[in-house]
Amino acid sequence: MKKFILTLWICLGSFSLGYSQSSDEKIADAMNNSDWFALDSLYQTEPRDSISDFFEIYSRCLIGNRLNRPDVSIPAFTELFNTQSENLDLGNLLNSSMMFAMDLSRIGDNKAAAKMLSSTLDSIRTHLDSTTIVGVQQFINQYEALSKYNPYKITFENSAGTIPFEIVPVGPEKNNSVLIHLRDSYINGVEADITFDTGAGVNIISKSLALKYNLIPLEASSTVGGVGIQNGNYAIAKELKIGDMIITDVPFYVINITTNNEEADKYIDCFNIVVGSELMLQLKDLTIDFVNHKITIPSVAPKRSQVFPNMCFSSSMNLLSKGIVQGNKMLMNIDTGDASYGSLDKRFFENNKEYITTHCKLDTIRGAGIGGVHISECYRIQNIELELGNNQLSVPEMVVLLEKNTGGILYSYQCNLGLKSLMLFGKIRFNMVNFVLTTSLLSR
Repeated sequence: MKKFILTLWICLGSFSLGYSQSSDEKIADAMNNSDWFALDSLYQTEPRDSISDFFEIYSRCLIGNRLNRPDVSIPAFTELFNTQSENLDLGNLLNSSMMFAMDLSRIGDNKAAAKMLSSTLDSIRTHLDSTTIVGVQQFINQYEALSKYNPYKITFENSAGTIPFEIVPVGPEKNNSVLIHLRDSYINGVEADITFDTGAGVNIISKSLALKYNLIPLEASSTVGGVGIQNGNYAIAKELKIGDMIITDVPFYVINITTNNEEADKYIDCFNIVVGSELMLQLKDLTIDFVNHKITIPSVAPKRSQVFPNMCFSSSMNLLSKGIVQGNKMLMNIDTGDASYGSLDKRFFENNKEYITTHCKLDTIRGAGIGGVHISECYRIQNIELELGNNQLSVPEMVVLLEKNTGGILYSYQCNLGLKSLMLFGKIRFNMVNFVLTTSLLSR
Protein backbone atom coordinates (compact mmCIF):
# COMPACT_ATOMS: atom_id res chain seq x y z
CA MET A 1 0.00 0.00 0.00
CA LYS A 2 1.11 3.52 -0.62
CA LYS A 3 2.05 5.49 2.46
CA PHE A 4 -0.02 7.86 4.46
CA ILE A 5 2.10 10.96 4.65
CA LEU A 6 1.47 14.63 5.22
CA THR A 7 1.54 16.61 2.04
CA LEU A 8 3.50 19.57 3.37
CA TRP A 9 7.01 18.36 2.65
CA ILE A 10 9.88 19.49 4.83
CA CYS A 11 12.83 19.93 2.54
CA LEU A 12 15.93 21.99 2.99
CA GLY A 13 17.02 24.67 0.65
CA SER A 14 20.52 24.38 -0.76
CA PHE A 15 23.47 26.02 0.91
CA SER A 16 26.11 27.72 -1.17
CA LEU A 17 29.39 28.81 0.34
CA GLY A 18 31.05 31.92 -0.97
CA TYR A 19 34.21 31.14 0.92
CA SER A 20 36.42 28.13 1.33
CA GLN A 21 36.38 26.49 4.74
CA SER A 22 36.81 22.77 4.51
CA SER A 23 34.70 21.88 7.55
CA ASP A 24 31.82 24.12 6.46
CA GLU A 25 31.96 22.70 2.94
CA LYS A 26 31.80 19.13 4.24
CA ILE A 27 28.88 20.00 6.50
CA ALA A 28 27.03 21.85 3.74
CA ASP A 29 27.48 18.84 1.43
CA ALA A 30 26.05 16.50 4.07
CA MET A 31 23.06 18.82 4.56
CA ASN A 32 22.38 19.20 0.85
CA ASN A 33 22.63 15.41 0.37
CA SER A 34 20.39 14.73 3.39
CA ASP A 35 23.13 12.51 4.81
CA TRP A 36 22.33 12.88 8.50
CA PHE A 37 24.76 10.13 9.55
CA ALA A 38 27.64 11.94 7.85
CA LEU A 39 26.50 15.23 9.39
CA ASP A 40 26.44 13.66 12.85
CA SER A 41 29.92 12.21 12.36
CA LEU A 42 31.33 15.47 10.99
CA TYR A 43 29.91 17.46 13.89
CA GLN A 44 31.60 15.13 16.36
CA THR A 45 34.98 14.88 14.60
CA GLU A 46 35.66 18.21 12.88
CA PRO A 47 37.61 20.75 14.99
CA ARG A 48 34.99 22.97 16.56
CA ASP A 49 36.92 26.17 15.76
CA SER A 50 36.93 25.23 12.06
CA ILE A 51 33.11 25.35 11.85
CA SER A 52 31.38 28.71 11.44
CA ASP A 53 28.79 29.68 14.05
CA PHE A 54 25.92 29.24 11.60
CA PHE A 55 26.85 25.72 10.53
CA GLU A 56 27.67 24.68 14.07
CA ILE A 57 24.20 25.70 15.28
CA TYR A 58 22.32 24.46 12.23
CA SER A 59 24.09 21.10 12.42
CA ARG A 60 22.65 20.59 15.90
CA CYS A 61 19.20 21.58 14.64
CA LEU A 62 19.20 19.01 11.85
CA ILE A 63 20.94 16.24 13.77
CA GLY A 64 18.39 16.59 16.54
CA ASN A 65 15.41 16.68 14.19
CA ARG A 66 16.41 13.86 11.83
CA LEU A 67 17.97 11.55 14.44
CA ASN A 68 15.19 12.02 17.00
CA ARG A 69 17.10 14.08 19.56
CA PRO A 70 14.68 16.88 20.44
CA ASP A 71 16.74 17.68 23.53
CA VAL A 72 19.49 18.69 21.08
CA SER A 73 17.40 20.35 18.36
CA ILE A 74 15.04 22.46 20.49
CA PRO A 75 17.75 24.60 22.19
CA ALA A 76 19.62 24.70 18.87
CA PHE A 77 16.60 26.04 16.97
CA THR A 78 16.09 28.65 19.68
CA GLU A 79 19.72 29.74 19.29
CA LEU A 80 19.43 29.68 15.50
CA PHE A 81 16.48 32.08 15.44
CA ASN A 82 17.99 34.33 18.11
CA THR A 83 21.44 34.66 16.56
CA GLN A 84 21.42 33.49 12.92
CA SER A 85 18.06 34.48 11.41
CA GLU A 86 19.74 36.85 8.94
CA ASN A 87 21.59 33.84 7.46
CA LEU A 88 18.38 31.95 6.70
CA ASP A 89 16.68 32.49 3.37
CA LEU A 90 12.89 32.34 3.18
CA GLY A 91 12.74 28.61 2.45
CA ASN A 92 15.14 27.59 5.20
CA LEU A 93 13.43 29.93 7.68
CA LEU A 94 10.05 28.33 7.06
CA ASN A 95 11.39 24.78 7.00
CA SER A 96 13.39 25.35 10.17
CA SER A 97 10.25 26.67 11.86
CA MET A 98 8.32 23.58 10.74
CA MET A 99 10.98 21.26 12.13
CA PHE A 100 11.18 23.26 15.36
CA ALA A 101 7.42 23.03 15.82
CA MET A 102 7.51 19.30 15.09
CA ASP A 103 10.15 18.70 17.76
CA LEU A 104 8.25 20.80 20.31
CA SER A 105 5.14 18.75 19.59
CA ARG A 106 7.07 15.49 20.01
CA ILE A 107 7.94 16.41 23.59
CA GLY A 108 4.33 17.43 24.25
CA ASP A 109 4.71 21.23 24.11
CA ASN A 110 2.07 21.80 21.43
CA LYS A 111 1.21 25.25 22.77
CA ALA A 112 4.76 26.47 22.16
CA ALA A 113 4.79 24.78 18.74
CA ALA A 114 1.63 26.61 17.66
CA LYS A 115 2.85 29.97 19.02
CA MET A 116 6.26 29.77 17.37
CA LEU A 117 4.96 28.60 13.99
CA SER A 118 2.21 31.21 14.00
CA SER A 119 4.77 33.93 14.70
CA THR A 120 6.91 32.76 11.78
CA LEU A 121 3.93 32.62 9.43
CA ASP A 122 2.84 36.14 10.39
CA SER A 123 6.32 37.50 9.68
CA ILE A 124 6.65 36.00 6.17
CA ARG A 125 3.03 35.61 5.05
CA THR A 126 3.30 38.27 2.34
CA HIS A 127 6.12 36.31 0.68
CA LEU A 128 4.27 32.97 0.51
CA ASP A 129 1.75 31.56 -1.93
CA SER A 130 -1.74 30.66 -0.75
CA THR A 131 -1.14 26.89 -0.88
CA THR A 132 1.86 27.13 1.44
CA ILE A 133 -0.03 29.42 3.83
CA VAL A 134 -2.94 26.98 4.04
CA GLY A 135 -0.56 24.06 4.66
CA VAL A 136 1.30 25.82 7.47
CA GLN A 137 -1.95 27.03 9.02
CA GLN A 138 -3.18 23.43 9.17
CA PHE A 139 -0.23 22.51 11.34
CA ILE A 140 -0.77 25.55 13.56
CA ASN A 141 -4.41 24.57 14.03
CA GLN A 142 -3.39 20.99 14.88
CA TYR A 143 -0.86 22.08 17.48
CA GLU A 144 -3.38 24.50 19.01
CA ALA A 145 -6.00 21.75 19.17
CA LEU A 146 -3.55 19.24 20.68
CA SER A 147 -2.42 21.77 23.30
CA LYS A 148 -5.74 21.19 25.11
CA TYR A 149 -4.83 17.52 25.64
CA ASN A 150 -1.92 15.46 26.95
CA PRO A 151 -1.15 13.15 24.02
CA TYR A 152 0.42 9.73 24.48
CA LYS A 153 0.37 9.33 28.24
CA ILE A 154 1.24 5.63 28.66
CA THR A 155 0.29 3.37 31.55
CA PHE A 156 1.89 -0.06 31.89
CA GLU A 157 -0.07 -2.79 33.65
CA ASN A 158 3.13 -4.84 34.09
CA SER A 159 6.89 -4.31 34.21
CA ALA A 160 6.92 -4.44 30.42
CA GLY A 161 4.27 -3.95 27.79
CA THR A 162 3.22 -6.82 25.55
CA ILE A 163 1.10 -6.43 22.41
CA PRO A 164 0.10 -9.72 20.76
CA PHE A 165 -0.40 -9.64 17.01
CA GLU A 166 -1.33 -11.90 14.14
CA ILE A 167 -0.16 -12.02 10.55
CA VAL A 168 -3.24 -11.76 8.34
CA PRO A 169 -3.63 -12.20 4.57
CA VAL A 170 -4.62 -9.20 2.47
CA GLY A 171 -5.38 -8.67 -1.20
CA PRO A 172 -5.76 -11.31 -3.91
CA GLU A 173 -4.85 -14.78 -2.66
CA LYS A 174 -2.32 -15.34 -5.47
CA ASN A 175 -0.07 -12.56 -4.11
CA ASN A 176 0.31 -14.12 -0.64
CA SER A 177 0.40 -10.61 0.84
CA VAL A 178 0.23 -10.13 4.63
CA LEU A 179 -0.10 -7.44 7.29
CA ILE A 180 0.32 -7.13 11.08
CA HIS A 181 -2.96 -6.79 12.97
CA LEU A 182 -2.75 -6.03 16.69
CA ARG A 183 -4.75 -8.30 19.01
CA ASP A 184 -6.31 -7.31 22.35
CA SER A 185 -6.79 -3.78 21.04
CA TYR A 186 -9.52 -1.37 22.12
CA ILE A 187 -10.43 2.22 21.35
CA ASN A 188 -12.46 3.91 24.07
CA GLY A 189 -13.33 0.49 25.48
CA VAL A 190 -14.57 -1.02 22.20
CA GLU A 191 -12.58 -3.78 20.51
CA ALA A 192 -10.76 -2.55 17.40
CA ASP A 193 -8.95 -4.15 14.45
CA ILE A 194 -5.72 -2.14 14.17
CA THR A 195 -3.01 -2.47 11.51
CA PHE A 196 0.55 -1.82 12.71
CA ASP A 197 2.36 0.03 9.94
CA THR A 198 5.89 1.24 10.64
CA GLY A 199 5.80 3.12 7.32
CA ALA A 200 2.86 5.30 8.37
CA GLY A 201 3.98 8.65 9.76
CA VAL A 202 0.59 9.39 11.32
CA ASN A 203 -2.28 7.45 12.88
CA ILE A 204 -5.21 6.96 10.51
CA ILE A 205 -8.87 6.08 11.04
CA SER A 206 -11.81 6.02 8.64
CA LYS A 207 -14.69 8.44 9.10
CA SER A 208 -17.20 5.69 9.92
CA LEU A 209 -14.96 4.16 12.58
CA ALA A 210 -14.15 7.54 14.11
CA LEU A 211 -17.88 7.83 14.78
CA LYS A 212 -18.19 4.23 15.98
CA TYR A 213 -15.38 4.66 18.53
CA ASN A 214 -16.54 8.12 19.64
CA LEU A 215 -13.38 9.99 18.77
CA ILE A 216 -13.42 13.66 19.76
CA PRO A 217 -13.28 15.86 16.64
CA LEU A 218 -10.84 18.74 16.83
CA GLU A 219 -11.03 22.12 15.16
CA ALA A 220 -8.24 21.20 12.80
CA SER A 221 -8.26 19.83 9.28
CA SER A 222 -5.62 17.81 7.53
CA THR A 223 -4.45 16.91 4.07
CA VAL A 224 -3.00 13.45 3.69
CA GLY A 225 -1.28 12.08 0.63
CA GLY A 226 -0.88 8.58 -0.77
CA VAL A 227 -1.35 7.91 -4.44
CA GLY A 228 -3.75 10.84 -4.40
CA ILE A 229 -4.77 13.50 -1.91
CA GLN A 230 -7.47 13.28 0.74
CA ASN A 231 -8.73 16.02 3.01
CA GLY A 232 -9.78 15.07 6.48
CA ASN A 233 -10.04 16.14 10.08
CA TYR A 234 -8.09 15.64 13.25
CA ALA A 235 -9.55 13.77 16.21
CA ILE A 236 -8.59 12.37 19.61
CA ALA A 237 -9.14 8.88 20.99
CA LYS A 238 -9.33 9.36 24.75
CA GLU A 239 -8.06 5.84 25.34
CA LEU A 240 -6.20 3.33 23.19
CA LYS A 241 -5.61 -0.04 24.86
CA ILE A 242 -3.13 -2.28 23.06
CA GLY A 243 -2.15 -5.47 24.81
CA ASP A 244 -1.55 -4.64 28.46
CA MET A 245 -0.84 -0.94 27.92
CA ILE A 246 -3.22 2.01 28.05
CA ILE A 247 -2.40 5.13 26.04
CA THR A 248 -4.53 8.25 26.46
CA ASP A 249 -5.27 11.20 24.17
CA VAL A 250 -4.11 9.54 20.97
CA PRO A 251 -4.41 11.75 17.85
CA PHE A 252 -5.75 10.32 14.58
CA TYR A 253 -6.26 11.69 11.09
CA VAL A 254 -9.85 11.00 10.07
CA ILE A 255 -10.07 10.46 6.33
CA ASN A 256 -12.07 8.68 3.69
CA ILE A 257 -10.20 5.37 3.26
CA THR A 258 -10.64 4.68 -0.43
CA THR A 259 -8.59 4.22 -3.57
CA ASN A 260 -11.49 5.15 -5.87
CA ASN A 261 -10.82 1.82 -7.60
CA GLU A 262 -13.48 -0.88 -7.28
CA GLU A 263 -11.07 -3.84 -7.32
CA ALA A 264 -8.55 -2.32 -4.90
CA ASP A 265 -11.28 -1.14 -2.52
CA LYS A 266 -12.26 -4.77 -1.89
CA TYR A 267 -9.11 -5.02 0.22
CA ILE A 268 -8.72 -1.52 1.67
CA ASP A 269 -10.62 -2.24 4.91
CA CYS A 270 -7.42 -3.52 6.49
CA PHE A 271 -6.23 0.09 6.63
CA ASN A 272 -9.35 1.48 8.32
CA ILE A 273 -7.31 1.93 11.51
CA VAL A 274 -3.54 2.35 11.33
CA VAL A 275 -0.91 3.17 13.94
CA GLY A 276 2.74 3.60 13.06
CA SER A 277 5.93 5.55 13.65
CA GLU A 278 4.31 8.38 15.63
CA LEU A 279 3.25 5.85 18.26
CA MET A 280 6.63 4.09 18.06
CA LEU A 281 8.38 7.35 19.00
CA GLN A 282 6.32 7.55 22.17
CA LEU A 283 6.87 3.89 23.08
CA LYS A 284 10.65 4.61 22.95
CA ASP A 285 11.82 1.01 22.63
CA LEU A 286 9.98 -1.88 20.99
CA THR A 287 10.85 -5.32 19.72
CA ILE A 288 8.76 -7.12 17.11
CA ASP A 289 9.01 -10.84 17.78
CA PHE A 290 7.91 -12.68 14.65
CA VAL A 291 8.40 -16.09 16.25
CA ASN A 292 6.04 -15.54 19.18
CA HIS A 293 3.85 -12.93 17.44
CA LYS A 294 4.20 -10.20 20.02
CA ILE A 295 5.62 -6.71 20.41
CA THR A 296 7.37 -5.99 23.71
CA ILE A 297 8.02 -2.58 25.23
CA PRO A 298 10.02 -2.01 28.44
CA SER A 299 8.29 0.26 30.95
CA VAL A 300 11.54 2.16 31.49
CA ALA A 301 13.02 3.60 28.31
CA PRO A 302 16.74 3.19 27.63
CA LYS A 303 19.01 6.17 28.16
CA ARG A 304 20.75 7.61 25.15
CA SER A 305 24.29 6.32 24.71
CA GLN A 306 27.12 7.33 22.40
CA VAL A 307 26.38 4.55 19.93
CA PHE A 308 26.08 5.76 16.34
CA PRO A 309 22.52 5.59 14.95
CA ASN A 310 21.59 3.55 11.90
CA MET A 311 18.07 5.05 11.58
CA CYS A 312 16.97 8.52 10.54
CA PHE A 313 13.90 10.40 9.38
CA SER A 314 13.43 11.27 5.74
CA SER A 315 12.20 14.71 4.66
CA SER A 316 8.67 13.30 4.70
CA MET A 317 9.25 11.68 8.12
CA ASN A 318 9.60 8.11 6.90
CA LEU A 319 11.51 5.88 9.31
CA LEU A 320 14.66 4.89 7.42
CA SER A 321 17.46 2.47 8.24
CA LYS A 322 20.86 1.76 6.75
CA GLY A 323 21.01 -1.50 4.85
CA ILE A 324 22.73 -3.38 2.03
CA VAL A 325 21.07 -5.08 -0.95
CA GLN A 326 23.22 -7.15 -3.30
CA GLY A 327 26.28 -5.24 -2.11
CA ASN A 328 24.59 -1.85 -2.65
CA LYS A 329 24.59 0.33 0.49
CA MET A 330 21.34 2.26 0.79
CA LEU A 331 18.65 3.71 3.00
CA MET A 332 15.58 1.56 3.46
CA ASN A 333 12.07 2.54 4.45
CA ILE A 334 11.10 0.00 7.12
CA ASP A 335 7.51 -0.65 6.18
CA THR A 336 5.31 -3.29 7.80
CA GLY A 337 2.43 -1.71 5.88
CA ASP A 338 3.95 -2.97 2.62
CA ALA A 339 2.38 -6.42 2.40
CA SER A 340 5.00 -7.75 -0.04
CA TYR A 341 8.75 -8.42 0.20
CA GLY A 342 9.33 -4.84 -0.93
CA SER A 343 10.67 -2.83 -3.83
CA LEU A 344 13.87 -1.20 -5.09
CA ASP A 345 13.87 2.08 -6.99
CA LYS A 346 15.32 3.19 -10.30
CA ARG A 347 18.70 4.04 -8.77
CA PHE A 348 19.18 0.35 -7.96
CA PHE A 349 18.13 -0.51 -11.50
CA GLU A 350 20.67 1.88 -13.01
CA ASN A 351 23.47 0.54 -10.78
CA ASN A 352 22.65 -3.08 -11.65
CA LYS A 353 21.14 -2.65 -15.11
CA GLU A 354 23.10 -5.31 -16.99
CA TYR A 355 22.35 -8.07 -14.49
CA ILE A 356 18.66 -7.14 -14.10
CA THR A 357 17.87 -6.88 -17.82
CA THR A 358 19.54 -10.24 -18.56
CA HIS A 359 18.41 -12.28 -15.55
CA CYS A 360 15.07 -10.84 -14.41
CA LYS A 361 11.49 -10.88 -15.67
CA LEU A 362 9.80 -7.68 -16.83
CA ASP A 363 6.39 -7.15 -15.23
CA THR A 364 3.99 -4.54 -13.89
CA ILE A 365 2.98 -3.87 -10.32
CA ARG A 366 -0.06 -2.09 -8.94
CA GLY A 367 0.22 0.08 -5.83
CA ALA A 368 -2.99 1.11 -4.08
CA GLY A 369 -3.42 3.83 -1.50
CA ILE A 370 -5.39 6.86 -0.50
CA GLY A 371 -7.02 8.38 -3.51
CA GLY A 372 -6.02 6.00 -6.23
CA VAL A 373 -4.11 3.16 -7.82
CA HIS A 374 -0.73 3.52 -9.52
CA ILE A 375 0.55 0.96 -12.04
CA SER A 376 4.32 0.80 -12.52
CA GLU A 377 6.60 -1.14 -14.83
CA CYS A 378 9.11 -3.27 -12.96
CA TYR A 379 11.47 -6.21 -12.98
CA ARG A 380 11.16 -9.10 -10.54
CA ILE A 381 14.51 -10.04 -9.07
CA GLN A 382 14.95 -13.36 -7.24
CA ASN A 383 17.00 -14.41 -4.20
CA ILE A 384 18.15 -10.99 -3.02
CA GLU A 385 20.98 -10.75 -0.48
CA LEU A 386 19.85 -8.40 2.26
CA GLU A 387 21.76 -7.00 5.22
CA LEU A 388 19.78 -5.21 7.94
CA GLY A 389 20.76 -4.58 11.56
CA ASN A 390 24.13 -6.38 11.06
CA ASN A 391 22.49 -9.64 9.99
CA GLN A 392 22.32 -11.09 6.48
CA LEU A 393 19.78 -13.31 4.78
CA SER A 394 18.29 -14.06 1.37
CA VAL A 395 14.95 -12.56 0.30
CA PRO A 396 13.03 -14.69 -2.22
CA GLU A 397 11.91 -11.79 -4.40
CA MET A 398 11.66 -8.03 -4.76
CA VAL A 399 10.46 -5.79 -7.54
CA VAL A 400 12.74 -3.22 -9.14
CA LEU A 401 10.81 -0.13 -10.20
CA LEU A 402 11.70 1.68 -13.40
CA GLU A 403 10.21 5.04 -12.49
CA LYS A 404 12.39 7.65 -10.82
CA ASN A 405 9.75 8.71 -8.34
CA THR A 406 6.14 8.29 -7.31
CA GLY A 407 3.66 11.13 -7.33
CA GLY A 408 6.36 13.60 -8.36
CA ILE A 409 8.25 13.11 -5.11
CA LEU A 410 11.81 11.79 -5.17
CA TYR A 411 12.19 9.56 -2.17
CA SER A 412 15.43 9.66 -0.16
CA TYR A 413 15.39 5.89 0.26
CA GLN A 414 16.21 3.34 -2.44
CA CYS A 415 14.40 0.37 -0.93
CA ASN A 416 10.93 0.02 0.55
CA LEU A 417 11.41 -3.03 2.75
CA GLY A 418 8.12 -4.85 3.15
CA LEU A 419 6.70 -7.05 5.88
CA LYS A 420 7.44 -10.39 4.18
CA SER A 421 11.16 -9.51 4.15
CA LEU A 422 11.10 -8.30 7.76
CA MET A 423 9.40 -11.55 8.84
CA LEU A 424 12.47 -13.49 7.69
CA PHE A 425 14.18 -12.17 10.82
CA GLY A 426 13.28 -13.65 14.20
CA LYS A 427 13.13 -10.27 15.93
CA ILE A 428 13.55 -6.63 15.02
CA ARG A 429 14.22 -4.10 17.76
CA PHE A 430 13.61 -0.38 17.32
CA ASN A 431 15.53 1.62 19.92
CA MET A 432 13.89 4.97 19.24
CA VAL A 433 16.11 6.73 21.81
CA ASN A 434 19.43 5.91 20.16
CA PHE A 435 17.70 5.52 16.79
CA VAL A 436 19.25 2.10 16.31
CA LEU A 437 17.60 -0.86 14.58
CA THR A 438 18.88 -4.35 15.38
CA THR A 439 17.79 -7.73 14.04
CA SER A 440 17.98 -11.34 15.14
CA LEU A 441 18.03 -14.31 12.82
CA LEU A 442 15.55 -17.15 13.07
CA SER A 443 16.89 -20.27 14.75
CA ARG A 444 17.46 -23.02 12.21
